[in-house]
Amino acid sequence: MALDGCGLLCKYILIIFNIIFAVVGFAFLGLGLWLRFSDNTRAIFHVEELSSSAFVMGVTVLIALGAVMLFVVMFGDYGACNEKRCALQVFSALLAMLATLVVVVGVLANIKSHEVGLKFAEFYASLYTLYVANQDPGIAVTLTFIHNTLHCCGVTGISIIELVKQTCPKPDGFFEYIKMDSCSGVIADVFIGKAPMMMGIFVGTGVLLFIALICSITLSRKIVSASTPQYIILTQTTSTQANFQPVQHEVVTSTHADQEPVFFTPLSAANIPVAYA
Repeated sequence: MALDGCGLLCKYILIIFNIIFAVVGFAFLGLGLWLRFSDNTRAIFHVEELSSSAFVMGVTVLIALGAVMLFVVMFGDYGACNEKRCALQVFSALLAMLATLVVVVGVLANIKSHEVGLKFAEFYASLYTLYVANQDPGIAVTLTFIHNTLHCCGVTGISIIELVKQTCPKPDGFFEYIKMDSCSGVIADVFIGKAPMMMGIFVGTGVLLFIALICSITLSRKIVSASTPQYIILTQTTSTQANFQPVQHEVVTSTHADQEPVFFTPLSAANIPVAYA
């Protein structure tokens, strides 16, 4: 039996969700692997004094987060597209843990906003220094993403002397052609001055994950109900009467004399397969 309207809606929501999740996961994993194994940044991971730096921690988080997202998507896509209940159950369990983790990280980031801001500023300073020294394309992509997201430009913001101005966003007004906000100040303002807003982003992401979790559980239950066979339940008395009911014939006569009468056997309960209670 096919899925009903609610089941189909949940199925397509999960497919779209997993496609978006997979794209983001591939982006995180690809960028993390690029920064980890690039010729310009590989040496940082082999220096013991830098093993706990914000850059190394940030790259490790990117790789781990991308791998986890793709692992979750694997079960979600397979379960939703093929309507496999077991895969959806594993996907639901992983999604519940991931959503809880996102909310917890958002709350902790709000509580320790000052430390988070300093760590992210240190991570940005490491990227900035590496790009100025090596002009690595992977670092250029990362800086461009940060600059466009926060609408800032380098450590100075002055277009004439800024060393990474090719990664900066397009100025909005006349004065921004001369000087934009420096990213160091913007990062401090976002993570320290706007900590509740950052927590809201994390909590909102967790809510979206919980919505996908609800769709996964709903689809799993719909698959069970759709695969359950339907029976006609009769009591023993009713079935006995139905079994011994004589078959009657109806005779249909024709107005033409040269045609013989035609016999029809009507359907009765004795001809229908039943399950006995």
